[in-house]
Amino acid sequence: MRKVIRSQDAPQPRGVYSQAIESDGFVFVSGQGPVNPLTNQLETGNFKSQVRQTLRNIERILEAAGSSLREVTRLGVFLADLNDFGSLNEVFREFFPDNPPARTTVGAQLPLPQMKVEIDCIARRRENRFKRPSAKS
Repeated sequence: MRKVIRSQDAPQPRGVYSQAIESDGFVFVSGQGPVNPLTNQLETGNFKSQVRQTLRNIERILEAAGSSLREVTRLGVFLADLNDFGSLNEVFREFFPDNPPARTTVGAQLPLPQMKVEIDCIARRRENRFKRPSAKS
């Protein structure tokens, strides 16, 4: 089953895509950037503040899907400047202090000139974490 996830507490899509899709117990979050969900405007602060805003946006979408940052299994990170890699790791330690998810980080030309980071992710729904396969008769 495929379910579209929408959160009014996260930035609204600016194109033809969903904030996230839940399917078979996994949540697939579309690329998110440092957009303030109250104004739907790009936050153009320093790199670390952009990463924090982006991760908070992802967190809100995951919560709407019945998940959380603790359930993230994989992150895809796109950086406008690969020189920000060290700062990215510093902020990630704040959000993922123990057992961080798998991650890919690449340099990319992002859609807006002031945008320094975009992140997508895959997470499990909380309720599926403890399910066990049923015994066969």
